[in-house]
Amino acid sequence: MRIVLALACFVAAFAAAAAPAGAPLLPWHLVKEYPHDPASFTEGLVLDANGRLIESSGSYGKSELTIRDLASGKALKSATLPARYFGEGATLMGGQIVQLTWREGTGFVYDLDLKQLRQFSFTGEGWGLTNDGKQLIQSDGSADLYFVDPQTFSDVGHIAVHDGDTEIYNLNELEYARGRIYANIWHSDRIAVIVPETGQVEAWIDLAPLKARFPLPAGWDPQDNVLNGIAYAPRSGHFYVTGKRWPRLFEIALDPPALH
Repeated sequence: MRIVLALACFVAAFAAAAAPAGAPLLPWHLVKEYPHDPASFTEGLVLDANGRLIESSGSYGKSELTIRDLASGKALKSATLPARYFGEGATLMGGQIVQLTWREGTGFVYDLDLKQLRQFSFTGEGWGLTNDGKQLIQSDGSADLYFVDPQTFSDVGHIAVHDGDTEIYNLNELEYARGRIYANIWHSDRIAVIVPETGQVEAWIDLAPLKARFPLPAGWDPQDNVLNGIAYAPRSGHFYVTGKRWPRLFEIALDPPALH
C-alpha cells in the first residue's frame, strides 16, 4: 500500500534541497510568456495535439479539469469535480484524459469534450500523472514513481528516484518527454530529469528566476503557491511551465535541447 508519511517526506525533501545536488543543472532560456488563471491551483498540465492546454486544478470545492486556449489562457471547456474531491495530476493518453484525486483514492477518465467516461479506484495518494505511451506513470509525494496499467489502473512496477545516494522526495507533477520523466518537487523551484529505467536524476532544471517576472498577488502564500505544472510540445521541443495560482505561464527551451 502506498501511504505517504507527509512529515517524513517534508523533512527528507528539505534535507535534500539543502544539500548540493550531484546531478548538473541544465541551462535554459525563456521563449515566451502567456497569461495564466491566478485562481487555478495547478496540479496537472498537458498539451493536446491541437496546441491547447489541459489543466487539472485542486482545492476542495474548487477542483476542475479545464481545456484552455494557450495564447490567452481562457477556458474553452471545463468540468467541475464534486466538492469532496481534490483534483490532482492529469495526462492525455489514447485520446482520453485521466485525472487523479489527492486523498480520495478515485480517478476519472474523460473524452476530449470532458465528458466523464468512467471512474476508477487506486491505493494511496494521487499527486502527479503522465504516461510514456504504454503505461501511466504516477507520483504520490514519496520518492517513488509507479508504473500503472492504463486499462486496470493497477501497479505494474515502480522506481525509487535518487540523485546519487540521496532519495528525492515530494515528487509532484510529472511530464514524460524524450525518454525521460520530468518531475516538479513540492516546495522547490527545480524540476528533476529522471531516467525511467533506473530512477536516477541525471539533471536538474532550476526555474527560480521565473517568479521574478510577475508581481506577487495579494495574499500570496509561498508555501502553497509553488512551481507546479509541466507540459511538453513535441513539435518545438519546448516546455510550458507554471505554478499554483501563478498569473503567468512560461514557454522555455533547454540548452542543449537533449541530454542523450
